[in-house]
Amino acid sequence: MPDQSESQSLPSTLRQIAFNFRLTGWISFWSQLVLAVVSSVVLLLFAVFSGNSSNKATNPGTGLGIFFALCGLAVLGGSIYWAFRYTRIARQLQSLNANTRPRKTDTIQVLRLGLLVNLGGMLLTLFGAYAIVGTLAARSISQPQIGLTLDTSRLISSLDMFAVQANINTIFGHFVGIVATLWLMDRVNRT
Repeated sequence: MPDQSESQSLPSTLRQIAFNFRLTGWISFWSQLVLAVVSSVVLLLFAVFSGNSSNKATNPGTGLGIFFALCGLAVLGGSIYWAFRYTRIARQLQSLNANTRPRKTDTIQVLRLGLLVNLGGMLLTLFGAYAIVGTLAARSISQPQIGLTLDTSRLISSLDMFAVQANINTIFGHFVGIVATLWLMDRVNRT
C-alpha cells in the first residue's frame, strides 16, 4: 500500500477510483463469500438429509433444480474471485508508474466480464429456483385436500425449503456482484 506522500502524487480522480475499487471489491467479496458459504452448507444439509430420508419423492424437477443451484453456486465462486480481483485492480491503480496502471478500456472490459459472470450465474440459479419451486407447487396442489388417505411423499417438508433458501442466498450473492460492478462502471465512466 503506498504511503501518504506517494498517494499525494496521484491525481485525485485516480485515487478516488482506486479507493472505490478497493472498498467495493472487499464489500462485494465478503458479502458474496458469506452468502456462498451459507448456500453451500444449506445445500449440503439438504443432500445429507434427503439421502437419509425415508420419504423420498422421486421427482426429476428437484434433481434438475439442485443441479442448476449447484451450477449457480459454482459461478458465484467465480464472482467471488472477480470481486477479489477488483481489490487487486485498486492496488494497480495506485501505482506511481503510469505504465503499470491498467488502462481505462482494460478496466471497463474487466468490469463487463464480471457483470456477465454474475448475470450468467443468476440465470442458472433462477432456472434452479424455478424447477424447485415448480416441483414444490406441483406436489402441494396434487395432494387431496379432503380425505383420509394421505400420501406423505407429496407433502412439502422443511427439508424442501432448504433448497429454496440456498437458491435465494445464491441469487442475492449474484445481485450483490451485479450492483457492485455496475456501481464501479459508473465511477470509471464518470472520469
